[in-house]
Amino acid sequence: MDADKIVALVTAGGIELTDRRRNATDDGWSLSFANGATVEVGDDGSARIGGKGTKAVARLLDPPRNA
Repeated sequence: MDADKIVALVTAGGIELTDRRRNATDDGWSLSFANGATVEVGDDGSARIGGKGTKAVARLLDPPRNA
């Protein structure tokens, strides 16, 4: 998943993006959201979620699948 898609999904879920910047190693993005969640998005498509609002952001990025 890329940074633009993550921002679109999370903000559509009502959580405001507060900061977006390249990470220290310049191989991805660091995204910060108003609920305290952070998402580290690698240029390779990897994503790691952390911070206080982790559960809310994880639900938005991985919605339940219908069988």
